[in-house]
Amino acid sequence: MPISPTRPATEAVLDPSAEEDESSEEASLRPTRLKDFVGQPTLVQNLEVYVKAARKRGGALDHVLLFGPPGLGKTTLAFILAEEMGQQITVAHAPAIEHKGQLAALLTKLEPGDVLFIDEIHRLSNVVEENLYTAMEDFRIDMVQGDGPMATAWTLKLSPFTLVGATTRTGLLTGPMLSRFGIEARLDYYDSDALARIVRRSSKILDVRITDEACEEMARRARGTPRIANRLLRRARDFAEVLGDGTLDHDTAKEALARLEVDEAGLDEMNRRFLRVIIETYGGGPVGIEALAATLSEPRDTLEDVIEPFLLQQGFLARTARGRMATDRAYEHLSIQRTRAPQGQLF
Repeated sequence: MPISPTRPATEAVLDPSAEEDESSEEASLRPTRLKDFVGQPTLVQNLEVYVKAARKRGGALDHVLLFGPPGLGKTTLAFILAEEMGQQITVAHAPAIEHKGQLAALLTKLEPGDVLFIDEIHRLSNVVEENLYTAMEDFRIDMVQGDGPMATAWTLKLSPFTLVGATTRTGLLTGPMLSRFGIEARLDYYDSDALARIVRRSSKILDVRITDEACEEMARRARGTPRIANRLLRRARDFAEVLGDGTLDHDTAKEALARLEVDEAGLDEMNRRFLRVIIETYGGGPVGIEALAATLSEPRDTLEDVIEPFLLQQGFLARTARGRMATDRAYEHLSIQRTRAPQGQLF
């Protein structure tokens, strides 16, 4: 991901929604089978059952919706499902499917049982989404050729396929779309133990000598997100190779994380700035998201999808009927003394 000159490098490192270059090491770190997938144990066990049942019946796996914050493994799971079913996968980003002709081109290339993975599926246009309904239910797509009285309608038959959709915002999916997924799977933030195992596994693939203490330190500061844990590992490896003998120990890990401005709670400078604006500019809140976006010069979607989820999950931020509020934990973490009682009731 290109780093804007107005943003610190740490923001790209800790942005779980930032895309990785798949030709780089990131692709090699992805597990390819369910048995190698670390974390989300209940979800993985359920997917194993669904895959085995589909293979036993000799049919396509039911349509799957993967949802949750960015960086938790939705794309990885889509590829794993295709691998477990022994089928090919076609990858598409929803904004790139601009009309139903492009959708038809994707669907007609699929062989029986193949997987179509649509990332950011909540961003499909209304026309494309409506044409996807019949494709998901009846494995057909209706087309119209020509205009006016000369127009003719015809139907394209499709091979039975599995649609795997990924989204960070299920609230933007329509009811008809949601109802057509037979399997809904939510991915949650990972605990430190799971992230430490991921860091350990990735270090072996990258041939990085690392101590258990360094694994645990990076896992604690990875914001519950495997993608961030792997990025921190690669950046800390750079410091170990340049400033040390190549071994990533606890002291080197702490030095690297300090230089990346990732604090003990896993917050970066943008997270801390977000909380400080609420506290220092708006008296701790409540404050509306549009006001915060204007003050921080950041898009609202970035705040809602990238900044807020982890702060909410960790108790640094609260949403009220009147807006966002900084919690007591945020004041304590930033070493700021509360000067007045909080306003509004927390929900």
